[in-house]
Amino acid sequence: MARYLVTGAAGFIGAALASRLIKEGNQVVTIDNLSTGNISNIPDGVEFIEGDCGNQDVYSNIPNDPYDAIFHIAGQSSGEISFDDPIYDIRTNAESTLLLLKFALKNNCKRFIFASTMSVYGIKPERPVKENEDCHPESFYGIAKLASEHYLRVYEQFGIDTTSLRLFNVYGPGQNMDNLRQGMVSIFLAQMLKDKRIHVKGSADRFRDFIHVDDTVKVKNWFMTNPKVSGIFNVGTGVSRSFNDIAKCVLDYFGKGKIQYIDFPANLEEQYQAYTEAKITKIQEKGYNEKFLSLEDGVKAYLKWLSN
Repeated sequence: MARYLVTGAAGFIGAALASRLIKEGNQVVTIDNLSTGNISNIPDGVEFIEGDCGNQDVYSNIPNDPYDAIFHIAGQSSGEISFDDPIYDIRTNAESTLLLLKFALKNNCKRFIFASTMSVYGIKPERPVKENEDCHPESFYGIAKLASEHYLRVYEQFGIDTTSLRLFNVYGPGQNMDNLRQGMVSIFLAQMLKDKRIHVKGSADRFRDFIHVDDTVKVKNWFMTNPKVSGIFNVGTGVSRSFNDIAKCVLDYFGKGKIQYIDFPANLEEQYQAYTEAKITKIQEKGYNEKFLSLEDGVKAYLKWLSN
């Protein structure tokens, strides 16, 4: 039985990861400030510490037991929202990483897995993006995540094995459907459930690499079973799909509804990526060969979960 520290287990991806680790018979401790997560999301059996990972004081409340790994999932996870309060974004996405690395070093934890983002790349040409490409983030969120990747690199000299997973567009059960500024799949579902109408900002011919949360958790778990694999990796399906494709999946499921196109906010135009797709050759060459859910199957599974 292993012991893990998972930040953000009251949130979307953190809760899914903690649930899987618990089901596999592991011990899990989590820190969450409940700013966007809900305490009801924390799986049974997880030791919960309420606090902000970006606040030094919280670390005195964490058991100083040996941890096999730290999964840093918590943080503000929207490029658009990061413009509301850039100082807060730096604290929650960058300072938190530095404090957790300090905690890992103090407690002799040798494995640190960080949830980074495809937003570190910035706006790229319409093609799959590789991990070794230059990064020019266009949001405070992307900047803070990229800074965290560099913190991990520096801490490797102290003997901590670090991995940064650049998550593409994660969706699925547990996503906050009250937040209509983040997560196109959950936004479209929330709109459809409310008034049978999907509101698309600008063109629906924009593309994203959508990956189901269960596939994301499988990737994170795979790194724990392959301790010799570390570094920076894209986590996507390697397939880009349009917003029209999402809308069609949702409409097909319900058998009715409409799409309404609205103007894209001019102040967001330059920050917004029209196309994202992960080049996943690197992780595949390291031995990851699990198949990813298609968008159609993933949306269908998400909707079935919502109906239960």
